[in-house]
Amino acid sequence: ERHWSQEHLADLAGIGLRTIQRIEKGEPASRETMTALAAAFNVDVMALAVDPETEAEEIMRKKDAKLIAGTRLGLFISLGGCALALIVFAGINIGTGSWVMKWPMVWVTVGAAGHALTALIIELTVRYRQQISAAE
Repeated sequence: ERHWSQEHLADLAGIGLRTIQRIEKGEPASRETMTALAAAFNVDVMALAVDPETEAEEIMRKKDAKLIAGTRLGLFISLGGCALALIVFAGINIGTGSWVMKWPMVWVTVGAAGHALTALIIELTVRYRQQISAAE
């Protein structure tokens, strides 16, 4: 962005040219070197240490993991409630000797299936987005 040569940057930072070349190749830099480079660029040391794209990807991964965990938890709570309702409805059916709770049982099952489908769609969407970002 500043169009500085390696020699100019090394002079400004007070470090060796070979050190600049090693850092550009991807080798790790010492804390002192990072501090000197940050002073030369007039930025915070963390601005040099953190890659914005990597940080954004990590934030998205954490958000995705949180979304999936929340969706699964909601699904399991819902399925537990549906299972309890079905047990109660089955008990009522057995107690009365007829299928008086047939339609509530059907609708509880439909609700559980709808919630499971929603959770599946969310999970597949997140996986697809992760595959797309991994391919880029």
